[in-house]
Amino acid sequence: MANAPQIETISTGADKAKLAAAGVLVVAAVGAFYALASQDLWLRVVTLLALLALAVAVFFTSENGKALIAFGRDAAREIRKVVWPTRKEAMQMTGYVFAFVFFMALFLWLTDKTLEWVLYDLVLGWRH
Repeated sequence: MANAPQIETISTGADKAKLAAAGVLVVAAVGAFYALASQDLWLRVVTLLALLALAVAVFFTSENGKALIAFGRDAAREIRKVVWPTRKEAMQMTGYVFAFVFFMALFLWLTDKTLEWVLYDLVLGWRH
């Protein structure tokens, strides 16, 4: 890891303004929803969704939004590279997990009961 790539984030004033505008739009969306309390519900919801959509659009025009889109594309590309198990393999592994959980629960229960017997019955002499 001697030559780890350096990641440099450059935030311009315009980028910060876009993020601030997106935040203001989210607050305005919630505020408009409650300010229109006397209006029909459908109008309040449409206003809320429209302002939230505008906030998302403004966010995605910023460098942070573009980086998020690039991350999503990279993640989707990596998911396509995954070799998924067959149904038989998935069922076998699920069976192994269930068996392990069952035996671990049994072991912990036996350990708990043994310690309870040793401490309460033998050491302290308390009989239940």
